[in-house]
Parts: sequence; structure tokens; C-alpha cells
Amino acid sequence: MFSAVLGLFSQDLAVDLGTSRTQVHLRNAGVISDQPTVVAVATSRRGRREVIAIGDEARAMLGRAPDDIEVIQPIIDGRIDDFEVAEAFLLNLVRKIHGRNSMMRPRMVVTVPHAASDMEIRAIRDNCVSAGAREVNLLMRPIAAGLGAGLPIHAPEGYLVVDVGGGGTEISVLALCGVVSCETAPGGVDMDQAIIAWMKREHELLIGQPTAEEIKIDLCDLVVKGRCLRRGVPRAVDVCRNDILRALQPQVATIGAAVRKALEQAPPELASDIVDTGVILTGAGSALEGFDIALRQATGLPIIHAENPGRAVIAGAGRVLEEYDLRTAIAC
Repeated sequence: MFSAVLGLFSQDLAVDLGTSRTQVHLRNAGVISDQPTVVAVATSRRGRREVIAIGDEARAMLGRAPDDIEVIQPIIDGRIDDFEVAEAFLLNLVRKIHGRNSMMRPRMVVTVPHAASDMEIRAIRDNCVSAGAREVNLLMRPIAAGLGAGLPIHAPEGYLVVDVGGGGTEISVLALCGVVSCETAPGGVDMDQAIIAWMKREHELLIGQPTAEEIKIDLCDLVVKGRCLRRGVPRAVDVCRNDILRALQPQVATIGAAVRKALEQAPPELASDIVDTGVILTGAGSALEGFDIALRQATGLPIIHAENPGRAVIAGAGRVLEEYDLRTAIAC
């Protein structure tokens, strides 16, 4: 009874805790936060660690911080790599909405990768409780992506969702509120690393991950600044968009192969449905120029972009938070 009363006043949250970015949906308000999943931690002379920044402010310190400040990305490949820092990140998000009032403990819907182990799921749930949640519902990312893309996932028909996230790409065949088959492939961070490797190989120029991400997003002719590997001094080089596309081609080809594998593992009846329903693209990485064309060539299937691919997962998680019937039927 007391918990129900608190629920009238608490501000419940849906959270997509991603490798690159974390998005938060507030009940009855929509998406209120979209920030990099980055935490800056300062260590005092006595060895005490303290979080001094998260999100955009912390990301701005990547590659620039002094020795006593560590800039940490606690989520690697969609999984928690640093549990303590991930908990601090979540706690900060909750406090921004609820302040420091410990009585207002929110209900939380949090997305998890389909391949997450029981130990990882337990760790995410524990982190949310430690951050102040009174109730935690975990939701598989492919299901959230399908809901956010507007698919009737309750139906017996099959749908193929390709969700290109920062930590990886999940290729899932969905039917009857479940994941029938799922494959993983490189994501946005892997593409960033491919650009870094290409710049080293072709221009002998060392750049950081934030610069590589900017190159990938802009995907145009531009001047790239970094450190010359031969002379050790700053240098700028001209890079054209076609060169960047060639650097990313192996990652896109790998995703195409994973799509074919997911289709091979699905029952023939569902695979035949996908001939009509096509491939639905979600995730910010799916907006990469030429990505849809490469998948069409690899699969021979029609390609459909979700209306807002970068917000599809959090939109689906928000629906589960807002609609009780969905939460009881889908959340794990």
C-alpha cells in the first residue's frame, strides 16, 4: 500500500543504458535526457575517488584529462564493464530528476542486450536498486527496438530488426512478443576503431575515438587533425568521404553476413514473412550513408528505416513504462 502511494508521486523512468549514449524517458513527459555514457572520476592525494562529471561534460575530457582525473566509459559492447562507475552514473541520472529525496523511489524499465547473461542481468538490476529504484523491469533491446519502430510484435508474423548501436549491432527476428533468432555484429564503436586504424595506415596520423566518431557522423570531405606517427607533432590531412566509406566497408559487410545468418536460423514460415515485411533499421548507426544499400545488396530484401531510428529503443522502453499491459507481458 505504501509503495503504491509513493508511486503516485515518483517520476518513473525508462532507461536505455548504451555503450555510447544513455537515453532516459520520464513517464508522461517523453525523452528528457540523451547523454554520452561517460563518467569523469577524480582521485585525491589520499586515494579518495569522486565523480566530478558525467555525460557531455565528462566526454569533453576524453583524451584531455590530467593524471588525477580518469574518464571512464563503464559500458563496453553493451555490457557493464565497471559496475561501480555504472552505478554512480545511474545514481546521478536519478538524482537529477528526483533530487536527493530518498522517499521518491522510481519504477524503472531498463533495456538489456538479448545475449546478456544471468549474472549481467542481476548486476544491472542491483545497480538500478542501488541508484534508488523501488522496482526494476528489464526489457530486451530487440523487443524495445521493435516496439519503438511501431511494429505489431504481438502478431504471429515475423519481423527482422537490425539495431545498430554503439557497442554492437543486434539482428533479431521477432514474433509473438519474443526473439526467435538473434545475431550480433560490429557496432558504432567498432566503426570508430576502423576509422582510427585506417588513418594510421593511410596517413600515419593518430586520432582519438571522439574524432573518429565525428568523422563517421559527418561523412564528408574534411580536414582531420591528429598527431603524426613519424614526427610526433600535430598535423592536419585532407580526407574525402569515399575513403571513409571504404574504411567502413568491412564492418558493413560483416553486418550483412549476420543478417543472412539470423534469417537462416529462423523457421521458414517466419523467413517467408520477412520477404514482405523487409528489414527494419533502428539505432543511430543505421543512418550511416550507404548502409541501407549494402544491406539490400547482401539480403535482397526491402529496407525500411524506423521513423526516428536513434530513439527507437528508448521509445519502445517508454511504451512499456507507460502501458501496464505491455510491462507485464514483455518485461523480464
